[in-house]
Amino acid sequence: MFDNEEIEKIREYLTTVSSDSRIYLGCDSQKFKRQKEWWARYTVVLIVHINNCNGGKVFGYNTHERDYDKKFHKPRMRLMNEAYKVSEVYIELADILRGRAVEVHLDINPDEQYGSSCVIREACGYVRGMCGLDPKVKPDAFASSYAADAIVRGRFQVRTVT
Repeated sequence: MFDNEEIEKIREYLTTVSSDSRIYLGCDSQKFKRQKEWWARYTVVLIVHINNCNGGKVFGYNTHERDYDKKFHKPRMRLMNEAYKVSEVYIELADILRGRAVEVHLDINPDEQYGSSCVIREACGYVRGMCGLDPKVKPDAFASSYAADAIVRGRFQVRTVT
């Protein structure tokens, strides 16, 4: 989760940008092995697209957790954790996000030939229930598929929660 200092920075930043600015929340994860056990690195991002036509600002953090998925090609638990984490950020900031254009992006492919499709109904239902928003999925989920993906793969650095 964003720490209190980061939450305050996000809140402060959102008060300085126009209400036309769009907010995108996304999460991505990557599985890795640590001492013969599977773990997942999660990256959560909040993107502010200034005035919906200018540049943007990205806030994000990483966290590592054990991954207990039994089927490598059907990462149900890991993808649900992504939905939990992005919803948690939305709920934490809900008071300042109200009245703004907000999208939640999930790194899930609805095409059944991909393993992530195994969890699309549950993840989308969870976000709908917790946030009251219909989440975007691939190919429309750029906050998770591009921004969070770039951070989780190490192309950009953010704080890592231990």
